[in-house]
Amino acid sequence: MFCSIYKSSKKDEMYLYVERLEAHENSEAPNPLECLPDALRNAFGRASFVMDLELDESRKLARVNVLHVLDSIATKGFFIQMPPEGLINPNAVAPEGLRGA
Repeated sequence: MFCSIYKSSKKDEMYLYVERLEAHENSEAPNPLECLPDALRNAFGRASFVMDLELDESRKLARVNVLHVLDSIATKGFFIQMPPEGLINPNAVAPEGLRGA
């Protein structure tokens, strides 16, 4: 399966995998977010294209199991790769009780 990968404008390290969409002559490029439920679409924000990738069962991916990606795209039409657990944002605002400590 050929897929396209997009990154989220709202959350660092969040990526959307969808089956590669082909633009036909004299038509607009398809919107990759159309397959997402409204709540997820709002949380994802604007999709910025990262790359196209060929996926098969033997392919290794850095953070996710390729079989989960393929299954999710086949059943839901998309796969969302969430940020890794424990990812610390150095630019995040400190909680109210910790300011100036």
